[in-house]
Amino acid sequence: MADKKPIVTHVFTADPSAHVFNGKLYVYPSHDRETDIKSNDNGDQYDMNDYHVFSMEEVGGPVTDHGVVLKQDDIPWVSKQLWAPDAAAKNGKFYLFFPARDKEGIFRVGVAEGDKPEGPFKADPEPIKGSFSIDPASFVDDDGQAYLYFGGLWGGQLQHWATGQFVTAKDPEPTEGPALSAKVAKLSEDMKSFASEVQDVVIQDEAGKPIDSSDHDRRFFEAAWCHKYNGKYYFSYSTGDTHYLAYAIGDSALGPFTYGGRILEPVLGWTTHHSIAEFKGKWYLFYHDTSISGENHLRCVKIREIVYDEQGKIHLAEPQPKLDEIPPAKLES
Repeated sequence: MADKKPIVTHVFTADPSAHVFNGKLYVYPSHDRETDIKSNDNGDQYDMNDYHVFSMEEVGGPVTDHGVVLKQDDIPWVSKQLWAPDAAAKNGKFYLFFPARDKEGIFRVGVAEGDKPEGPFKADPEPIKGSFSIDPASFVDDDGQAYLYFGGLWGGQLQHWATGQFVTAKDPEPTEGPALSAKVAKLSEDMKSFASEVQDVVIQDEAGKPIDSSDHDRRFFEAAWCHKYNGKYYFSYSTGDTHYLAYAIGDSALGPFTYGGRILEPVLGWTTHHSIAEFKGKWYLFYHDTSISGENHLRCVKIREIVYDEQGKIHLAEPQPKLDEIPPAKLES
């Protein structure tokens, strides 16, 4: 049974990206920190400035905190806000992808390299050329081709890139027509640049029509993730203001993807951000809530087991409790 308690309670963690490297389960989360900044739609209250890496031999077993593996002060192009990261392994090296605001306040995606999955990581001096917005998620396919997904609305600035250039209008997000899409590009062999043009990750309904921007229960908002199961590609994401984790299924890592359903209903807290990984023959969903703090910007990472039915649909292995049934956790001193 997956542990539904926070994996760690001595620091605030969020946006977990999970991978299995060298037979261990590694989790690469954001590191929330306490701040006096008032909450707003730009996400200024999410004022993170470094990354920890956590590992475990068993789900629900002891968790090792490998400490700070990359910090803002060591990344020349960054001004603030090291938000949700992800990691990948290729050619004997390990890569940490991360978003942050550049010196002009525009979110870009950077990459850092390490010799071990637990870091430390050394960041490239410039962000990935052509990158923008937030929530990078890497996927390395069976043939070795790597992809990077990214994008997030509102504070993540994706709506400002609707024309292909950054537009400073207050809210250019469409209110009708197809929803804004997450973005994806192939990564180069060295994992440090795009090897293809950035393109839309199209999510469509069963009739093949792209999800509409008004369909807040199904449209993409942030938190892209891709995994592969039984030869199919699963693109999962957060619906944002409706607080669901949803998924869509396709025949290519580049899509299009057909909406498949919800994985997780709303949890305590405003944001929902996740990853999915297989470990020792079982599949797990990694997510966060605010059960330690009750504050939307001070979160904790949790794990739940998932299963697939005969049609390839995703389900929680155990029913999800209602919000008022979730017991509070405590932060260790």
